[in-house]
Amino acid sequence: MKNLTALLLAAAAIATPAAAAQKTETIKPGYWESTNRLLSPIRDSSTEKRCITPADVEKFMNGPSNRHYACTYPTKVIDDGKITLKGTCVSKKGRKVAVEGEGSYTPTSFQINARIASELFGIPLSGRASTEARRISDTCPPTTASSGK
Repeated sequence: MKNLTALLLAAAAIATPAAAAQKTETIKPGYWESTNRLLSPIRDSSTEKRCITPADVEKFMNGPSNRHYACTYPTKVIDDGKITLKGTCVSKKGRKVAVEGEGSYTPTSFQINARIASELFGIPLSGRASTEARRISDTCPPTTASSGK
């Protein structure tokens, strides 16, 4: 169940702060705080802070992945304060999870709601998750600026 929670939280994070910008205005680099909530089928929440450097913005705009899942988003529309993403995350063992999300953004904040669908032992599994993020500082603390976290 712990690996399932990691999967669902990864899906909740389909739009990291740096992924939330493109055509009208990019997000601002700085120190960001995001809260990922798994809303169903189980409830879970995590909050993290991370430094987004100017060099990191482009990398994160290509769509997030984590150490458990590699994600691709063939549908990615980030324009005029709105976000729409649709894609697939695949685990190291080949497990696929369909991800769809919609939300809104500004240069210093974003919010997204996601739906996921997969199978667990042949049984269809679906869930909902959300991510809210905000830029909390123009600059990163010295320890995070060098580690990229």
